[in-house]
Amino acid sequence: MKVILTGASGLLGPALARSWRTDGHDVVRLVRRAPSAPDEAQWDPVRGTVDIDAVRGAGVVVHLAGAGLGRPWTPHHRRAVMDSRVQGTTTIARAVAEAGVPTLLSASGVGYYGNPGDTVVDESAPAGTTYISEIAQRWEAATFPAQQAGTRVVNLRTAVVLSAERGAYGRRLLPIFRLGLGGRLGSGRQWWSWVTLSDYVRAVRFLADREDLSGPVNVAAPQPLTNADMTAAMGRVLHRPTLARVPGFALRLPLRDFAEDLLGGQRVVPRRLLDAGFTFQDPEFEPALRSVLAAERGAASS
Repeated sequence: MKVILTGASGLLGPALARSWRTDGHDVVRLVRRAPSAPDEAQWDPVRGTVDIDAVRGAGVVVHLAGAGLGRPWTPHHRRAVMDSRVQGTTTIARAVAEAGVPTLLSASGVGYYGNPGDTVVDESAPAGTTYISEIAQRWEAATFPAQQAGTRVVNLRTAVVLSAERGAYGRRLLPIFRLGLGGRLGSGRQWWSWVTLSDYVRAVRFLADREDLSGPVNVAAPQPLTNADMTAAMGRVLHRPTLARVPGFALRLPLRDFAEDLLGGQRVVPRRLLDAGFTFQDPEFEPALRSVLAAERGAASS
């Protein structure tokens, strides 16, 4: 099968590409610069252009590209996060429609649900009212050209991905906790939804193959935990103190209204994946963290 992938330079894209290629599939990465490798083709989300010849014949397009959230939440960055998702997804959805690709798996986030407190939310829950929720709603709506053309569209409402390589854990949380500087964010009572990188890859591939599934799907481990419980687990696994606490105002200064999502959180369950028979290899956070760190040590020693 031919797979088209955007966002191939982040945490998720390379892991998906490796998995598909290991099983003998042809993966083409869409890049915004001039292609420099045989497996690359060009697209420009701002101009709305895609190398349509590269897309033709694909069995699935996986669209992950978008500006990162973890920067100071200035008005300029707010707009960049929104525009990169809406413009990029609209461009990809139109290309998918033109090329007649049967399946589009398009990234979204659990921030879609806003800050529902202790309420357990599955895919039937309503959208929230935060700016992150608005981004997710418009992100998903931008897939409409593909849906209109008859493409099966799955919106991947993804939680924070647990990996020692990159992402929120690999680049931010793990280094801080290893220094003994980790601690709760705000009250620590907010719910923290997560998924390991390996389960993310398995879930995406499961969804690519399940022609009966479309619409929103939560890609999150079935056992979310509070920020305080996550902090305590990080301390136990890394053998570091977790006495530090980041007060809410310290997050609001650089992150502005994005801080409300970090201090609010979502208690997400992957109802549609579970109902479809998907089995998580890493359903609990602490054993998953131990496994991820053991794999990192194994890779470093090999």
